[in-house]
Amino acid sequence: MRVILLGPPGAGKGTQAVKIAKEFDIPHISTGDIFRQNLRDNTDLGKLAKEYMDKGLLVPDEVTNKIVEDRLEKDDCQKGFLLDGYPRNVTQAEELDRFLQQKGTYLDCVLNIEVEEDALIERITGRRVCPNCGATYHIKTSPPAVDNVCDKCGAQLIQRSDDKLESVVKRLEVYESQTKPLIEYYTKKNTLVNIDGNKSVEEVFEDIKKALGDRGK
Repeated sequence: MRVILLGPPGAGKGTQAVKIAKEFDIPHISTGDIFRQNLRDNTDLGKLAKEYMDKGLLVPDEVTNKIVEDRLEKDDCQKGFLLDGYPRNVTQAEELDRFLQQKGTYLDCVLNIEVEEDALIERITGRRVCPNCGATYHIKTSPPAVDNVCDKCGAQLIQRSDDKLESVVKRLEVYESQTKPLIEYYTKKNTLVNIDGNKSVEEVFEDIKKALGDRGK
C-alpha cells in the first residue's frame, strides 16, 4: 500500500499516520524525520540540505526529492509506505510519479483529511505543553487537573509560539496556498480521497481504512 497523507496543521495527521502504519504494516515516512536523520548521519544529502538551511533558505526541490527517493529505496518500503509532508508542491508530485514509474509501481491513494478552519484554530491554539517532561494537554478536550499545571511533574504549562493565533493563521494560509494545486493534481489522476477530519479519531480511522481497503482491491 503506497499512500500520501495530506491535511492542514491540526487535522490529526500524526495520530492517523501511526494507526495507518500499524494497520497496513508500512513505514510512516515524515520528511521532517528523514531530513533530521540525514543531518544527524552527516550524509552527503544532509550536508547539501544544511548549506541551504544555514543560510535560511528553503531546501530546493531537487535536494528534497533525492532525500525522499533515497528513503524509498530502503528495504522496508518494498511493500509500501506512508508519505507525510511530501510532496509539498506539484513539481515534487511530478518527480515522485516519475520515480515510481521507473520502479514499475504507482500510488494507491492520496488521503486528504479535511477539517473546518474554526475547528483547526481551536484545536491548535488550545494546546498546552509541559516544558519539563513534554506532556501535552488541551484546555478543552484534555485539560490538566489543576489549571496550567502539568499532572505528571507539576511544572507550569506553556503554549508553543507556533500554536499562538497569529502563527496558526499564517500556517493555515501557507498550507492552503501550497496544497490546493496538489489536491487538484491528484483529483485529476483519480487518486485523491477526501476524509472528514471533523469526526472522532476512531471514526476518521474507520473512514481511512475503508478508503484504503477499497483502493487496495
